[in-house]
Amino acid sequence: MRRRRTALAGVGALAAGLLLTSPQSAEAANLVKNPGFETAGTDGMPYCWEKSGWGNNDFTFSTVSDAHTGTKAMKVSLTRRVDGDRKALITESTTCAPTVTPGKQYDLGLWYKTTTPDASITLFRHDTTAGWQYWTDLKTLDMASAWTKATVRTPGVPDGTDRITWGVSVYGTGSATTDDYTMDQVPDTLPPPNCTATRQICDNGSWTVQPTQNPVRSMHSVVLNNGKVLLIAGSGNSEEAFNAGTFTSAVYNPADGSYKVIPTPKDMFCAGHVQLQDGRVLVMSGNKAYPVAGVHGYEGFKDSYIFDPKTETYSKTNDLNDGHWYPSATELGNGDVISFGGLREDSSGSVTAERWSDKNQQWLPLSQVNQTWSYWGLYPSMILMQDGRLFYSGSHVFGNNIPGTGSAIYDYDANTTTQIPGLQNKDERDQSASVLLPPAQDQRVLTIGGGNIDSNPDANRLTDVIDLKQPNPAYVAGPPLPQGTVDLGNGKVAETGNQGKMYVSAVLLPDGKVLETGGALHNRANPVYESSIYDPARNTFESVAADPESRGYHSSAFLLPDGRVMATGDNPGNGTWNQNVSIYSPSYLFKGTRPTITSLINQEWKYGDTQRITVDRPIAKAELIRPAAVTHSSDPNQRFVDLPLSVSGNNVDLNVTSNPNLAPPGWYMLFAVDANGVPSVAKWVHLTGPTALSASAPSAHVHSFADSLQGTVAEPGKKRASQKVSPTISGCDRHYGSVNVCVPTVFPPQVKKTAAARCTWLKQNHYGRLKVNGGDDPLGLDRNRNGTACDKADVSRR
Repeated sequence: MRRRRTALAGVGALAAGLLLTSPQSAEAANLVKNPGFETAGTDGMPYCWEKSGWGNNDFTFSTVSDAHTGTKAMKVSLTRRVDGDRKALITESTTCAPTVTPGKQYDLGLWYKTTTPDASITLFRHDTTAGWQYWTDLKTLDMASAWTKATVRTPGVPDGTDRITWGVSVYGTGSATTDDYTMDQVPDTLPPPNCTATRQICDNGSWTVQPTQNPVRSMHSVVLNNGKVLLIAGSGNSEEAFNAGTFTSAVYNPADGSYKVIPTPKDMFCAGHVQLQDGRVLVMSGNKAYPVAGVHGYEGFKDSYIFDPKTETYSKTNDLNDGHWYPSATELGNGDVISFGGLREDSSGSVTAERWSDKNQQWLPLSQVNQTWSYWGLYPSMILMQDGRLFYSGSHVFGNNIPGTGSAIYDYDANTTTQIPGLQNKDERDQSASVLLPPAQDQRVLTIGGGNIDSNPDANRLTDVIDLKQPNPAYVAGPPLPQGTVDLGNGKVAETGNQGKMYVSAVLLPDGKVLETGGALHNRANPVYESSIYDPARNTFESVAADPESRGYHSSAFLLPDGRVMATGDNPGNGTWNQNVSIYSPSYLFKGTRPTITSLINQEWKYGDTQRITVDRPIAKAELIRPAAVTHSSDPNQRFVDLPLSVSGNNVDLNVTSNPNLAPPGWYMLFAVDANGVPSVAKWVHLTGPTALSASAPSAHVHSFADSLQGTVAEPGKKRASQKVSPTISGCDRHYGSVNVCVPTVFPPQVKKTAAARCTWLKQNHYGRLKVNGGDDPLGLDRNRNGTACDKADVSRR
């Protein structure tokens, strides 16, 4: 992961009074002024054009006579480059920068010649509140010795944007000569959608509970590159199954609703998992032992396995360097996987970072992995940033967050951690959800909800958003989660005050929005029935239909290739399991006929490619969505990568990012989406890039961002074996009932601290008979000391 430390070069501005000649008129419908550089300006640049760029490089800007038409063209050259780029941009002024309308798209065109493969069309936008800022790279230009035309369509202009500027960036040694720029607004092509269901369904979508139950107690869901879903249970949080050596997985086929139970070699209960770039699934660690009251907590083993979707079998890899029950798993831009946190074989917290080498197809030995000896907790959400660093969002599992601000940027190459401010109530974000918002190019992260199973307060409604493209990024408060109904033991009632939910699932949708669903108010109790759609462009939540099934602990929700969302699981504290499966059909599926990708010329894609598809009618955008690998509200690899369009009738050329940190190598779902937000059924494409990923290749075009961090920086600490962790880390008091049962160490705040009140709460939540394990009764539930908690005598005693 190569960090690109950069500084943005100064950008000159031209005043109208300094013009050497009168500006030429723009062509009819062409929004670019002086598109052929024929009118001179100041500072050696044509009128309405300015020098721009950043980084450590040697460069020249020159107006040359080798023009496509007329007498002048613009040439930008790099003769030495360490990092950064140089580009000629339309001047950032009200006089020169084209005016745009939010929500509209624009076709950009130019003629060019290049001597480098490292050149791309780059956009900046003017936000009416925040000013000028980098927007996105749209298209990588193929090398061309003769004049060649390039066209590309912008995404919809974000809200709050009134002008844009753009040009060609050169980010490798060589030159780009350009001429005859054009910019035209794309006309509206689709009538408003027609509702094909009831108005309520068209507005809110609909849930259906499937007729066939999930045959395994799965808590891990991985969408495979053949469209099926791997559901991993292991022992399924059942000590009886663990003792019997009964470990299960299943493969679900959405095409016919069938399940196939898969032999599973070890207890992958609460393992980590991620898709490798070849489509196989890497599964790391799992449960070595269930806790024993007063002796030890959960234990994680060192074993690791790969699941092959083609054979539907597991095979063993080499061992991890340490045990990791509840580890993170993040794929890097070169196909490696990095993992942090979890519990060791002795129940202590692991401070060992692990790295899977894609080249060697094995876990690297400890001596070959950078170590800070930091304890990141359980399932820490580690999101890959566009320059290869990792953003720890603050979402985690079980209890308090890490010390400090609760969020950080980790630089693997420098082996440093920098604290990031702004996360609200950082110690109540247990089993919150975090997602890299659409599109990944925007580098914005949303966190949603959370609680704390140790102190067990009401789960919260907090959301936070961070823009990692800022020089010193910080979380800012987002809109509060909508409220739904909650079952407090006597049926559903409306949530009140600041009640929200933990155990949240967040799913990126192909229309560029985020579905959040599921959750509960307290530790493994009191399910919340509420779902909503977050719109990144407007920073708003809109309530939609709620899943009728309870979805608390050990639940997950994820996107299917047909655009629907599947939700599974729920494991309340009484040890039961909800094996019903729900399917959500978002409102975009009720807006008329869906667009269809009628042909996909090539399923194998490379970074920087232009790939052609054919569609049956006009589309507004296309994107790659990485298939889910989700558990415990956590899927740090989930991402939505925009594919800028070049449109010619029903033929659409898709421009693939040249940056593997934006789209790590692997299999992706390709969606085409019309102007009404209606997506096609996905096609599968395989994104790899040996040239882009080789050590000798130029670094991908990455703009300066998050490069002026002011938070506390931590260097590697002293080498140590582990972090001490409480045996009650799961928020369960193991003195009562079987290990499958979770009697909370701290009851919800509305429950009085009396045996009668606690026993009433346990009865309302269907705990049944609870045996007292050993001689201790820390919660005072066995007042007559007969070995059974909450029997009639215990409740009646004063």
